[in-house]
Formats: sequence, C-alpha cells, structure tokens
Amino acid sequence: MTVLNWRSVAFVMALPLAACSSGDTARYLIDAPAASGAETRVSVRSVELRDVSLPSHASGTSILVRETDGALRPLGDAEWADDPERAVTGTLAQMLDDRSTATVSAEPWPLLDGPSARLDVRIDKMLANANGVFEITGQAAVSAVDGRPRERVERFAIVVPITEITAAAVTEAQGRALVALSDELIGLLR
Repeated sequence: MTVLNWRSVAFVMALPLAACSSGDTARYLIDAPAASGAETRVSVRSVELRDVSLPSHASGTSILVRETDGALRPLGDAEWADDPERAVTGTLAQMLDDRSTATVSAEPWPLLDGPSARLDVRIDKMLANANGVFEITGQAAVSAVDGRPRERVERFAIVVPITEITAAAVTEAQGRALVALSDELIGLLR
C-alpha cells in the first residue's frame, strides 16, 4: 500500500499546471514614472479613489494593439503581470498621493476618519494603436464628503506617442498616459 502525504499530492496536482504554462510569456507591470517636482495644492485633505473601471479590452491579461484595420490583437507573448484594474487603480492612487497635497488611497478607505472626497474614474478606451499612439479616454467624477471640492464630472482624452510597437514601448507609453491622466484628475480636486 502506498501512502501519499500532502506534499506528494500537491506536487502531483501541480504537474499538469506546470506542463500548460509557457516559459516564453513575458509579463509587464502597469507602472508609471516616479513623481518629480513639487506637489500641486488641492482643496481636499484626503481622497478615496474608487476601483477604476476598465473596458473588457483593457481588463484582460493580454497586451492588445489596435491594428490599422481596427482589429485588436495580442502583442506576441506579452501579458500584464497583474490584474489591470487593480494595477491601474493602485498606480493612479500612488501618483495622486505623490503629486498632490492630498492623502490618496484606493478603496476601501483604510483609516477610521473618512476621506474628504471620493474620485470615480471610468475608462472607456485604454490601448495602443499601430499608428504610434497610446490613448486613454473616459470620464472622472469627484464627489464631496465634507462639502469640498465642488462636485463635478468631466471627460478626458489622453494621447501619447509610442516609439515602437513592442511590449516595452507600449508599457512605457501607458505609464506616461497615466501620468497625464493623474494631472487631469488633480485638476478636478483643485
């Protein structure tokens, strides 16, 4: 009689998963350049960034490129290293916190004392185009918890150039686009 311990069972169960994984897939972080320069003064002391809403083409693990015929196709064997919604939310929260005078955190608000404002970002389009641009479009809404800032909703359209259509270049362009988006969001909080 053969007796299997939990380590043996775990190893045997992991074998099919290891056989299915491709060692050729490169994974890229959704990230942005480090903040430089002074903080921008805003009218609130703290902001809760709601989970950023992404369209289905930007919420999967594949890095997609819109071809000249309009079709969205995966960029080789490149994938995002993290859940895009979580990564974009975390990146924007960090940039808003670094680049403004407000304390910014992604939801749920981690402190007992609630935030002064809530920021809701809904992205309609976030992708690289074969014609050499990366674009992010959508709308953002700021709602006051303590009476400031003035509540409003604004649309945004960010376009930055891509030097080449590679995963590294798309990732770098996306980072620059997120910096530009954070600047627009800070404008909402003024």
